[in-house]
Amino acid sequence: MIVTFCGHSEFSATEEYERRLLAFLEEKVGDKPVDMYLGGYGGFDSFAYGCCEKFKKTHPDVSLILVTPYLTAEYQHNHLQYEKIKYDFILYPEIEDKPIRYAITYRNQYMVEKADYVVAYVSHGWGGAYTTYRYAQRKGKNIYNLADFQEQVGLTV
Repeated sequence: MIVTFCGHSEFSATEEYERRLLAFLEEKVGDKPVDMYLGGYGGFDSFAYGCCEKFKKTHPDVSLILVTPYLTAEYQHNHLQYEKIKYDFILYPEIEDKPIRYAITYRNQYMVEKADYVVAYVSHGWGGAYTTYRYAQRKGKNIYNLADFQEQVGLTV
């Protein structure tokens, strides 16, 4: 099973969001083997990583996988050296033939395509998280949006 995450970089974590995400993982994943595909950028990605790390402490068949959008030597040296400590694996999808300025978009699409579940925090209808969320909807993915329990004014997702 693969669970992936997408959310706004300006996300602010709360205990309630953590409780909801951990309850979702317990219900949908439980003790089954699972790969958690994480992006590693911004507020929501940091929150998702922290929750996955906490879930892993009581569920030994969890793998935390950073899906990186770049594979240059400079990026590996400056960014991935630290990430190797945090994650069980670092995965680079086969997107080297794509323009580098769209690497994150293609990486996000790869993560969605592989996922059994997409956990999101999308509270407004613009930006990369929203684009990824809409892509997941078009692909018919099982989506759990943490923002859904709040009142959504003007958001059509």
